[in-house]
Amino acid sequence: MARDRVWLPLQGGLPPVGTVSGPVVEIACDESGFSGSNLLDPTTPVITHASVDLSVGEAVGLIAALRSGFRYSPYEFKSGQFLRSPQAGEALEWFLTELSGRANVQLVDKEFFLVTRIVDFFLGEPSYAAGTRLTQQNRPAASRLYRAGRSAGDAWGVFLAAFVELVRLKRRHRPDPEALAQFFRARDELGPDGLDGLDRARVQTVLARLFDDDRSIPPPLEPMLPALAETVLFWSGGQRQVLVIHDEQSALTAGRLRQLQQLLADEAGLPPGGVSPLAGLVTVDSRDDPRVQVADLLAGVARRLPGTAGDGPLQPFLSPTSLRDGQP
Repeated sequence: MARDRVWLPLQGGLPPVGTVSGPVVEIACDESGFSGSNLLDPTTPVITHASVDLSVGEAVGLIAALRSGFRYSPYEFKSGQFLRSPQAGEALEWFLTELSGRANVQLVDKEFFLVTRIVDFFLGEPSYAAGTRLTQQNRPAASRLYRAGRSAGDAWGVFLAAFVELVRLKRRHRPDPEALAQFFRARDELGPDGLDGLDRARVQTVLARLFDDDRSIPPPLEPMLPALAETVLFWSGGQRQVLVIHDEQSALTAGRLRQLQQLLADEAGLPPGGVSPLAGLVTVDSRDDPRVQVADLLAGVARRLPGTAGDGPLQPFLSPTSLRDGQP
């Protein structure tokens, strides 16, 4: 029996204008662990963003094989049930073998993402490239601050929470003076290496731009953007455009995607009006696209499986530029 459906307008996306021509790859994506601006939730310390290069028919066949061979539910797969099943080990091995060379996973440590934002916003120049391979020169500074902060105990958590509160834009029209004071009190209590250049006047200038809706500054609490940028860079390889089919995602607005599209074109050294590696992003309901269901399962498994960031079975799929400490 078909389940009742409530159809709502899909959120996010930037469909391509006209027909995409030239070398192009169409990928399907989904994430696991997204928690909005609540980036310090201890139950979801990482986000995984998975992408697959599968046709609809291939995805249908893969899902059908999991259902028939391993007796999974006829409804949409979820990673928790997948990994708890008695046949999980065998099913996971088969699933990953089928995806070999056809999938990629970007892992974002939310705490490390916040550190890259502090470095980028207050110690450098805010950019949509922050946290990606396009700003690798800032990664050593972020790693030093991250390591020094984590060794400082509880004061580190207070400092990060103060930063989140300071740059939270919803329901406010100007910076909160108390939030600014709390941020600097937390900085003074923390005192790790890497924050010597944190200047109050600089912070106030950046905050004023944020609250004046300066569109050249990326949203400060949105890790999906660097994850998507890395995904596009991976699949483009500098040689083709990437058309993204994505589960609906309110964070990926048309305005933000246009900024990202232009950034990737600029970084590729293209002339004005040149073709960006990001051809566009089309949002879908994951229940209607089996490719997105496969990406969703892979993202969930990658987030939940121990050893993802080490030498576990997901290692061949994990991007070396994932946003976490210890990367080159």
